[in-house]
Amino acid sequence: MAETEPPVPADLGAAYQEAVRQLETLRHERTVLARKLKSERNLRPWQIELLKLQRHLEDENLRMIVLFEGRDAAGKGGAIRRVTRYMNEKHYRVVALGRPTEEQRSQWYFQRYVAQFPAGGEMVLFDRSWYNRAMVERVFGFCTPKEYQDFLRGVTGFEKDLVRQGTILVKLYFSVTREAQARRFERRRTDPLRRWKLSEIDLQAQDRWDDFTTRKYEMLARTDTRTAPWVIVRANDKQRARLNTIKVLLNAVDYKERDPDLDFAVDPDIVVPGTEEIALMRAERRRSGRFTG
Repeated sequence: MAETEPPVPADLGAAYQEAVRQLETLRHERTVLARKLKSERNLRPWQIELLKLQRHLEDENLRMIVLFEGRDAAGKGGAIRRVTRYMNEKHYRVVALGRPTEEQRSQWYFQRYVAQFPAGGEMVLFDRSWYNRAMVERVFGFCTPKEYQDFLRGVTGFEKDLVRQGTILVKLYFSVTREAQARRFERRRTDPLRRWKLSEIDLQAQDRWDDFTTRKYEMLARTDTRTAPWVIVRANDKQRARLNTIKVLLNAVDYKERDPDLDFAVDPDIVVPGTEEIALMRAERRRSGRFTG
């Protein structure tokens, strides 16, 4: 009895092209994974320094607050995870507050944030902070114009008093381009593992880009002070942004046993003082008639 030949695909060319496509996808994923692993390894010396910083805060009974602000999909959460990955969980907290309750809305605006402030020896990282009022709440009408203006008038004194009483305060604003944000939103939309990150606010962020930019400028211009300056982190490149974020935190405290072989200088293409960002935005408005950034 003659052996039967295996069935031939109906469209051998199409099957071949699909195999090539899948192979290219696997190669791309392998390249991306290798780059991420290398980046994670490069962070390790700096994460060791963060442990020294944390121990210094404990030894000296110091309080430290770090604010992570910026547009949606700017990389705040990823940076926080790299900062805290190896830290002692007993001495740091990540705070990400949701919408205020009706009771909280009747309270002093800063009250629910103050309730989360660190004790001696502790670091608190706010994944969005009281500056929600200056950006998201103002853009989407979640606060009144008076509440917005009252916030801008009062926040600098609030922070000055906070620092005067010994709290180390670091204010980070993660900045991305409109194109980078759009790419990240699309990845969230198409990747089942990231889809949970896509919120109703996210879906409107691109349409309201110019509104956010205007509020960003006003926030920086009115709340960047010598006591509590803003630090802008250019976050289109997540890996470089994460490394430089860690360096900013390490440079904020003169902690013990700092590794003399490490270069603690931040990359000026990634980290920009708030005053410089304000000047750049003003120059762009004079040139083009509108803010960018």
